[in-house]
Amino acid sequence: MDLAALVFSSGWASGVNAYATVGVLGLLARFTETSIVPDAFARTDVLVVAGVMFLVEFVVDKIPWLDSVWDGISTVVRPTVGAWVAYQLAGDSSGVDQALLTTLGGSTALASHGVKSGVRLAVNTSPEPFSNGIVSTTEDIGVITVVSLAVAHPWWALGITASLLIAGAVTVFLLWKTISRARRRRREANA
Repeated sequence: MDLAALVFSSGWASGVNAYATVGVLGLLARFTETSIVPDAFARTDVLVVAGVMFLVEFVVDKIPWLDSVWDGISTVVRPTVGAWVAYQLAGDSSGVDQALLTTLGGSTALASHGVKSGVRLAVNTSPEPFSNGIVSTTEDIGVITVVSLAVAHPWWALGITASLLIAGAVTVFLLWKTISRARRRRREANA
């Protein structure tokens, strides 16, 4: 059961920043005594690719509107990485369990990616340039924290990520409702 909680949490993290998720899992596998993270994450080539791509995303994610283009591309990448992470974490589970866990990881990554993308589109409507950097840095810190917590305390991480996913979905709904209302008022005022 701890494995399902870890897969859900790492899936959420993959949907927000897939490369940070893989990188943190790799560093934990390499430098701690954890047995829950497979050695595949600790391979040098995996760590290098995750690190380089994390740096690319770190920069791109801070630039208004470019971050939304990156999120569009990542619609395929993040859920795929979330499913791969779940598959690796499932390890020696039976075929059905491994398939269910892989689906859980990919689905959770897709859901959190949708929330992230929706929030970032709403943030991009803000006229000042600082909110992107603040939101992006908060996301990066959140992913690193959640993945580290998930390895040590998967159920705590599950509670946090499930709450964040629900709160994020509600936030996206409310933001878009507010933005749509403001646009409609602007059109009516100009008509």
